[in-house]
Amino acid sequence: MIGDVQGCDEALGQLLEKVGFSRSRDTLYLLGDLVNRGPLSLAVLRRLTALEGSAHCLLGNHDLHLLATAQGVRKPHRSDTVGDILSAPDRGALLDWLRARPMAMFEHGWLMVHAGVLPQWDVALTLQLAGELEAVLRSPDWVDFLHHMYGNEPSQWQDDLAGAERLRVVVNALTRLRFCSAQGVMEFDSKDSAATAPEGYMPWFDVPERRTRGVSVAFGHWSTLQGAGSAGVLPLDTGCVWGGSLTAARISSPGKVSEIISMPCAQTCKPGMN
Repeated sequence: MIGDVQGCDEALGQLLEKVGFSRSRDTLYLLGDLVNRGPLSLAVLRRLTALEGSAHCLLGNHDLHLLATAQGVRKPHRSDTVGDILSAPDRGALLDWLRARPMAMFEHGWLMVHAGVLPQWDVALTLQLAGELEAVLRSPDWVDFLHHMYGNEPSQWQDDLAGAERLRVVVNALTRLRFCSAQGVMEFDSKDSAATAPEGYMPWFDVPERRTRGVSVAFGHWSTLQGAGSAGVLPLDTGCVWGGSLTAARISSPGKVSEIISMPCAQTCKPGMN
């Protein structure tokens, strides 16, 4: 399992060499945010698409932002670095490949998401809701969904949510979540370490009644954790694009990791929103 690459293709290539990756023997699970802010987003997508069934990649918030920008739903941000993809001759094929990626996976005893899981969701419900979102992204109506994807409301999951509101809660939890209340109300303004939770909120993985407690969960998105989570959770975004490192975890047995391998990232981007 590998954390947020964010266009750092050089570090990804070096990390794969360091772990001795063989596409005929090994399987990669990348936890989303494949592109943006780093210098070589196009190279990352071409590398991963060439690996075909040896690489399974989640969608993160930056990947969804690329899809929205490509369709004119969002304007490019001044710190975006996806112009090479948008002007590439194989742009269409790469974007189609990207929107066909999953939103969550459960493999080898690990629940894998980009950002987080709401406390009301168990593994089965997480995968079901991820599947609903995946179906829309792969449908002819996917661009219409992008127009309704953005926003912080509803801020809490309810079983009777439907339509755009239901999907918005799902995408926000799976790709943006850091802090929430014990009741699962999401908070999106704070992006610092787990110790800086706003009053009334906590890291999503510290909610006492979380229904995925007891399940091994791997995620990215939260570089300020610096790889430090709590029992049963494994944060793998170690801030490669911000001058940190790109980190992989070798799965040894169901729900277990035998080794953590990191590769320093030579590319240091200007501080910005993650």
